[in-house]
Amino acid sequence: MGSATMTPTSPLTVINGGSMSGERSESDVSSAGFDSAWCATDLGDYRPCRYTYEYYPYESLPPLDSTEFTGAFRWLGRTGKPVPEQVTALNRLAVNLAAKGLTLPQDFVTFQADSKMHYSLDEVSVTGCWTDISEPLPSPVEPGASLVRFLRDQQDCVIWYLYLRPSGEAFVVHSYLDYEYEYEARRDGEESETDLDDPEEQRAAILWCAPSFEEFAHRFWIENRLWRALNGTDLSGLEPQAHDYLGHYPPPGVPA
Repeated sequence: MGSATMTPTSPLTVINGGSMSGERSESDVSSAGFDSAWCATDLGDYRPCRYTYEYYPYESLPPLDSTEFTGAFRWLGRTGKPVPEQVTALNRLAVNLAAKGLTLPQDFVTFQADSKMHYSLDEVSVTGCWTDISEPLPSPVEPGASLVRFLRDQQDCVIWYLYLRPSGEAFVVHSYLDYEYEYEARRDGEESETDLDDPEEQRAAILWCAPSFEEFAHRFWIENRLWRALNGTDLSGLEPQAHDYLGHYPPPGVPA
């Protein structure tokens, strides 16, 4: 992939994509009060992308089988042993969240503590995304809720967060804002890229993209592997599920 042409202050453009077959209506998307979009790169000519990333309407994406997401990550086909340093860091994060009445979702803990899984997204990413877990960050739009950053683009064009509510609800959102930096800038009296006290501006900057961490990880994993296969012009090594995922989109040259 080339370097990103978008900047954090230039929101990405929404692209319409996907076939109508199996497409979900917006009313079927439980986006937890946020606008929804999937931020990703192209899938070859099946789903174009004008820049490094685009915002694709969530309802245009291939549907996933929710019964696969049990928290065991069987679709990765590999598990390892807990990494002591990771377990310690996650325990510390859990304690900090508990003080705020919040909990980490178990699928996130399982993935991040495992020696073979916790860098799987970094390894498969075609845009240089890397795991970077933050301390709890206050939601700028909802008292009592918190953001926990877990993955970021190498140029910070997009950053993904767990969004945690006191009710126990946990889902994945993304933003072009690094909220850790924004809160530190405000604390230090430095110039910020956004007004953290403007709920309308902040709600527009946060987009829902997955109902659970495992579903996010699965879609990210399968799309990045598809990108590599399509750009290598060899799909033979992909499992049937990946072919089914790509089959959601019209073949190149066929109108949607």
